[in-house]
Amino acid sequence: MAIVQCVPNFSEGRDLDKIEKIVSPLRGKKGVKLLNYEADENYNRLVVTVIGEPEAVKNAVFESIGVSKDVIDMNCHKGQHSRFGACDVCPFIPIKGMNMDDAVKLANELAEMVSKEYEIPVFLYEAAATKLERENLATVRKGEYEGLDEKLSNPEWTPDFGKAKKHPTAGAIAIGARKPLIAYNINLDTPNIEIASKIAKTIRYSNGGYRYIKAGPVEIPERNITQVTMNLTDYSKTAMYRAFEAVKMEARRYGVNVMGSEIVGLCPMEALIDTAAYYLGLENFSLDKVLETSLME
Repeated sequence: MAIVQCVPNFSEGRDLDKIEKIVSPLRGKKGVKLLNYEADENYNRLVVTVIGEPEAVKNAVFESIGVSKDVIDMNCHKGQHSRFGACDVCPFIPIKGMNMDDAVKLANELAEMVSKEYEIPVFLYEAAATKLERENLATVRKGEYEGLDEKLSNPEWTPDFGKAKKHPTAGAIAIGARKPLIAYNINLDTPNIEIASKIAKTIRYSNGGYRYIKAGPVEIPERNITQVTMNLTDYSKTAMYRAFEAVKMEARRYGVNVMGSEIVGLCPMEALIDTAAYYLGLENFSLDKVLETSLME
Protein backbone atom coordinates (compact mmCIF):
# COMPACT_ATOMS: atom_id res chain seq x y z
CA MET A 1 0.00 0.00 0.00
CA ALA A 2 1.28 3.47 -0.92
CA ILE A 3 1.57 5.88 1.98
CA VAL A 4 2.07 9.64 1.73
CA GLN A 5 2.60 12.30 4.36
CA CYS A 6 1.21 15.80 3.98
CA VAL A 7 2.09 18.81 6.15
CA PRO A 8 -0.20 21.75 5.33
CA ASN A 9 0.57 25.02 7.14
CA PHE A 10 -2.31 27.39 7.84
CA SER A 11 -2.16 31.08 8.73
CA GLU A 12 -4.06 30.76 12.02
CA GLY A 13 -2.50 30.05 15.39
CA ARG A 14 -4.68 31.94 17.86
CA ASP A 15 -8.39 31.28 17.32
CA LEU A 16 -9.10 27.78 18.66
CA ASP A 17 -12.52 27.62 17.02
CA LYS A 18 -11.05 28.33 13.58
CA ILE A 19 -8.24 25.85 14.20
CA GLU A 20 -10.68 23.07 15.04
CA LYS A 21 -12.74 23.83 11.94
CA ILE A 22 -9.63 23.62 9.74
CA VAL A 23 -8.51 20.33 11.28
CA SER A 24 -11.98 18.75 11.35
CA PRO A 25 -11.96 17.45 7.72
CA LEU A 26 -8.80 15.48 8.53
CA ARG A 27 -10.46 13.46 11.29
CA GLY A 28 -12.34 10.20 10.86
CA LYS A 29 -11.60 9.79 7.16
CA LYS A 30 -10.96 6.30 5.80
CA GLY A 31 -7.34 6.01 4.68
CA VAL A 32 -6.29 9.17 6.52
CA LYS A 33 -4.68 9.52 9.93
CA LEU A 34 -4.23 12.88 11.63
CA LEU A 35 -0.89 12.51 13.38
CA ASN A 36 -0.31 15.94 14.86
CA TYR A 37 -1.28 19.59 14.78
CA GLU A 38 0.41 22.48 16.56
CA ALA A 39 -0.60 26.13 16.72
CA ASP A 40 1.71 28.98 17.66
CA GLU A 41 0.38 32.39 18.72
CA ASN A 42 3.52 34.38 17.89
CA TYR A 43 3.90 32.81 14.47
CA ASN A 44 0.07 32.88 14.13
CA ARG A 45 0.42 29.60 12.29
CA LEU A 46 -0.94 26.07 12.42
CA VAL A 47 1.21 23.12 11.32
CA VAL A 48 -0.71 19.91 10.60
CA THR A 49 0.67 16.45 9.83
CA VAL A 50 -1.48 13.79 8.18
CA ILE A 51 -0.54 10.45 6.69
CA GLY A 52 -2.32 7.78 4.70
CA GLU A 53 -3.38 6.58 1.27
CA PRO A 54 -2.49 9.19 -1.39
CA GLU A 55 -5.95 9.75 -2.87
CA ALA A 56 -7.65 9.86 0.54
CA VAL A 57 -5.06 12.28 1.94
CA LYS A 58 -5.32 14.53 -1.12
CA ASN A 59 -9.10 14.78 -0.84
CA ALA A 60 -9.10 15.38 2.92
CA VAL A 61 -6.46 18.12 2.64
CA PHE A 62 -8.40 19.69 -0.22
CA GLU A 63 -11.43 19.93 2.05
CA SER A 64 -9.33 21.45 4.85
CA ILE A 65 -7.91 24.07 2.49
CA GLY A 66 -11.48 25.00 1.58
CA VAL A 67 -12.34 25.55 5.23
CA SER A 68 -9.26 27.73 5.72
CA LYS A 69 -10.36 29.83 2.76
CA ASP A 70 -13.69 30.45 4.47
CA VAL A 71 -12.48 31.19 8.02
CA ILE A 72 -9.17 33.05 7.47
CA ASP A 73 -8.99 36.59 6.12
CA MET A 74 -5.40 37.36 5.15
CA ASN A 75 -6.19 41.08 5.07
CA CYS A 76 -6.36 40.92 8.88
CA HIS A 77 -3.56 38.44 9.46
CA LYS A 78 -0.47 39.40 11.45
CA GLY A 79 2.25 37.02 12.57
CA GLN A 80 6.00 36.55 12.69
CA HIS A 81 6.15 33.74 10.15
CA SER A 82 6.40 34.46 6.45
CA ARG A 83 3.11 33.76 4.69
CA PHE A 84 1.09 34.62 1.60
CA GLY A 85 -2.02 32.51 1.96
CA ALA A 86 -4.66 31.11 4.30
CA CYS A 87 -3.28 27.66 3.62
CA ASP A 88 0.20 28.96 3.04
CA VAL A 89 2.07 25.86 2.00
CA CYS A 90 1.13 22.22 1.43
CA PRO A 91 3.89 19.67 0.73
CA PHE A 92 3.54 15.96 -0.02
CA ILE A 93 6.26 13.60 1.27
CA PRO A 94 6.53 10.05 -0.12
CA ILE A 95 6.77 7.56 2.76
CA LYS A 96 6.12 4.04 1.47
CA GLY A 97 5.28 2.38 -1.84
CA MET A 98 5.72 5.60 -3.82
CA ASN A 99 8.52 7.82 -5.07
CA MET A 100 9.04 11.54 -5.50
CA ASP A 101 7.50 11.49 -8.98
CA ASP A 102 4.32 10.08 -7.44
CA ALA A 103 4.33 12.87 -4.86
CA VAL A 104 4.79 15.47 -7.60
CA LYS A 105 1.81 14.02 -9.47
CA LEU A 106 -0.27 14.29 -6.29
CA ALA A 107 0.82 17.92 -5.82
CA ASN A 108 -0.26 18.76 -9.38
CA GLU A 109 -3.63 17.10 -8.90
CA LEU A 110 -4.31 19.02 -5.69
CA ALA A 111 -3.10 22.26 -7.27
CA GLU A 112 -5.58 21.88 -10.12
CA MET A 113 -8.43 21.15 -7.70
CA VAL A 114 -7.62 24.15 -5.48
CA SER A 115 -7.30 26.58 -8.38
CA LYS A 116 -10.55 25.46 -10.05
CA GLU A 117 -12.82 24.97 -7.05
CA TYR A 118 -11.52 27.68 -4.73
CA GLU A 119 -10.09 30.16 -7.27
CA ILE A 120 -6.82 30.36 -5.34
CA PRO A 121 -3.65 30.81 -7.45
CA VAL A 122 -1.17 27.99 -6.91
CA PHE A 123 2.61 27.94 -7.16
CA LEU A 124 4.40 24.59 -7.32
CA TYR A 125 7.66 24.35 -5.34
CA GLU A 126 10.53 22.03 -4.36
CA ALA A 127 10.47 18.79 -6.42
CA ALA A 128 7.19 19.86 -8.08
CA ALA A 129 8.58 23.22 -9.26
CA THR A 130 8.17 24.00 -12.95
CA LYS A 131 11.02 26.52 -12.93
CA LEU A 132 14.37 26.47 -11.16
CA GLU A 133 13.65 29.74 -9.36
CA ARG A 134 10.48 28.27 -7.87
CA GLU A 135 12.17 25.38 -6.09
CA ASN A 136 12.90 27.50 -3.00
CA LEU A 137 9.77 28.24 -0.97
CA ALA A 138 11.27 31.46 0.38
CA THR A 139 11.61 32.79 -3.18
CA VAL A 140 8.06 31.80 -4.08
CA ARG A 141 6.71 33.47 -0.95
CA LYS A 142 8.89 36.60 -1.14
CA GLY A 143 6.82 39.73 -0.69
CA GLU A 144 4.28 37.76 1.34
CA TYR A 145 0.55 38.46 1.18
CA GLU A 146 1.02 42.22 1.10
CA GLY A 147 3.16 41.96 -2.04
CA LEU A 148 1.00 39.44 -3.92
CA ASP A 149 -0.69 41.92 -6.24
CA GLU A 150 2.66 43.21 -7.46
CA LYS A 151 4.10 39.70 -7.75
CA LEU A 152 1.18 38.37 -9.75
CA SER A 153 1.35 41.32 -12.14
CA ASN A 154 4.83 40.15 -13.16
CA PRO A 155 4.63 37.68 -16.10
CA GLU A 156 7.57 35.79 -14.62
CA TRP A 157 5.38 34.94 -11.64
CA THR A 158 2.30 33.66 -13.42
CA PRO A 159 0.85 30.93 -11.17
CA ASP A 160 1.30 27.31 -12.20
CA PHE A 161 -2.44 26.85 -11.72
CA GLY A 162 -5.20 29.44 -11.62
CA LYS A 163 -5.46 33.05 -12.66
CA ALA A 164 -2.79 35.67 -11.92
CA LYS A 165 -5.05 37.20 -9.32
CA LYS A 166 -4.94 36.61 -5.58
CA HIS A 167 -7.98 35.28 -3.77
CA PRO A 168 -9.50 38.30 -1.94
CA THR A 169 -9.18 36.68 1.50
CA ALA A 170 -7.11 33.49 1.05
CA GLY A 171 -4.28 34.94 -1.04
CA ALA A 172 -2.21 32.24 -2.74
CA ILE A 173 -0.82 28.82 -1.90
CA ALA A 174 2.40 26.90 -2.53
CA ILE A 175 1.90 23.18 -3.14
CA GLY A 176 4.85 20.87 -3.57
CA ALA A 177 6.66 17.61 -3.00
CA ARG A 178 9.76 17.16 -0.89
CA LYS A 179 11.78 14.94 1.40
CA PRO A 180 10.99 14.92 5.13
CA LEU A 181 12.28 18.04 6.87
CA ILE A 182 12.56 19.08 10.50
CA ALA A 183 11.09 22.36 11.73
CA TYR A 184 13.51 23.21 14.52
CA ASN A 185 13.67 26.34 16.68
CA ILE A 186 16.48 27.29 19.08
CA ASN A 187 15.79 29.65 21.99
CA LEU A 188 18.12 32.51 22.90
CA ASP A 189 18.08 34.24 26.30
CA THR A 190 17.81 37.70 24.76
CA PRO A 191 14.89 39.79 23.50
CA ASN A 192 17.21 41.42 20.93
CA ILE A 193 15.87 40.33 17.55
CA GLU A 194 18.95 41.73 15.81
CA ILE A 195 21.15 39.13 17.49
CA ALA A 196 18.84 36.30 16.44
CA SER A 197 18.82 37.74 12.92
CA LYS A 198 22.62 37.86 12.72
CA ILE A 199 22.94 34.27 13.93
CA ALA A 200 20.30 33.05 11.46
CA LYS A 201 22.07 34.87 8.64
CA THR A 202 25.37 33.19 9.51
CA ILE A 203 24.08 29.62 9.49
CA ARG A 204 21.58 29.63 6.61
CA TYR A 205 22.59 28.43 3.17
CA SER A 206 21.45 31.52 1.27
CA ASN A 207 24.09 33.56 3.11
CA GLY A 208 26.91 31.04 2.87
CA GLY A 209 25.99 28.80 5.79
CA TYR A 210 24.96 25.16 5.91
CA ARG A 211 23.62 23.71 2.68
CA TYR A 212 20.47 22.24 4.25
CA ILE A 213 19.50 24.99 6.69
CA LYS A 214 16.92 27.70 6.11
CA ALA A 215 16.80 30.08 9.07
CA GLY A 216 15.34 33.34 10.35
CA PRO A 217 14.69 35.29 13.59
CA VAL A 218 11.51 35.36 15.67
CA GLU A 219 10.53 37.27 18.83
CA ILE A 220 8.76 35.52 21.74
CA PRO A 221 7.76 38.59 23.78
CA GLU A 222 5.85 36.81 26.55
CA ARG A 223 9.04 34.92 27.45
CA ASN A 224 11.37 37.86 26.78
CA ILE A 225 13.41 35.73 24.37
CA THR A 226 14.05 35.29 20.66
CA GLN A 227 14.40 32.23 18.48
CA VAL A 228 16.49 31.17 15.55
CA THR A 229 13.81 29.33 13.60
CA MET A 230 14.97 26.73 11.09
CA ASN A 231 13.97 24.20 8.52
CA LEU A 232 16.49 21.39 8.25
CA THR A 233 15.75 20.26 4.70
CA ASP A 234 18.00 17.17 4.78
CA TYR A 235 18.74 16.03 8.33
CA SER A 236 20.98 13.23 7.06
CA LYS A 237 23.43 15.80 5.69
CA THR A 238 22.98 18.63 8.18
CA ALA A 239 22.21 17.00 11.52
CA MET A 240 20.17 18.57 14.31
CA TYR A 241 23.14 18.54 16.66
CA ARG A 242 25.25 20.38 14.09
CA ALA A 243 22.65 23.14 13.81
CA PHE A 244 22.36 23.33 17.61
CA GLU A 245 26.12 23.58 18.12
CA ALA A 246 26.48 26.16 15.34
CA VAL A 247 23.89 28.43 16.98
CA LYS A 248 25.58 27.99 20.39
CA MET A 249 28.92 28.97 18.91
CA GLU A 250 27.56 32.05 17.15
CA ALA A 251 25.56 33.10 20.23
CA ARG A 252 28.76 33.33 22.28
CA ARG A 253 29.95 36.12 20.00
CA TYR A 254 27.16 38.29 21.38
CA GLY A 255 27.29 37.18 25.01
CA VAL A 256 24.04 35.25 24.56
CA ASN A 257 23.16 31.74 25.75
CA VAL A 258 21.09 29.01 24.14
CA MET A 259 18.40 28.06 26.65
CA GLY A 260 16.69 25.22 24.84
CA SER A 261 15.06 24.26 21.57
CA GLU A 262 11.85 22.83 20.16
CA ILE A 263 10.66 20.66 17.29
CA VAL A 264 7.49 21.76 15.53
CA GLY A 265 5.45 18.93 14.08
CA LEU A 266 6.93 15.46 13.76
CA CYS A 267 10.56 14.44 13.56
CA PRO A 268 12.08 11.30 12.00
CA MET A 269 13.51 8.94 14.61
CA GLU A 270 16.77 8.65 12.67
CA ALA A 271 17.44 12.35 13.30
CA LEU A 272 17.04 11.87 17.05
CA ILE A 273 19.18 8.71 17.02
CA ASP A 274 21.92 10.61 15.21
CA THR A 275 21.79 13.43 17.78
CA ALA A 276 21.77 11.03 20.74
CA ALA A 277 24.76 9.16 19.33
CA TYR A 278 26.69 12.42 18.99
CA TYR A 279 26.05 13.79 22.48
CA LEU A 280 26.45 10.42 24.26
CA GLY A 281 29.45 9.37 22.22
CA LEU A 282 27.76 6.11 21.24
CA GLU A 283 29.78 3.84 18.97
CA ASN A 284 28.16 1.94 16.12
CA PHE A 285 24.70 2.98 17.28
CA SER A 286 21.82 2.78 14.83
CA LEU A 287 18.04 2.57 14.57
CA ASP A 288 18.34 -1.22 14.79
CA LYS A 289 19.39 -0.89 18.43
CA VAL A 290 16.21 0.91 19.46
CA LEU A 291 13.78 -1.40 21.27
CA GLU A 292 10.68 0.03 19.60
CA THR A 293 12.17 -0.70 16.17
CA SER A 294 12.08 -4.42 16.91
CA LEU A 295 8.57 -4.20 18.32
CA MET A 296 7.28 -2.61 15.12
CA GLU A 297 8.69 -5.31 12.83
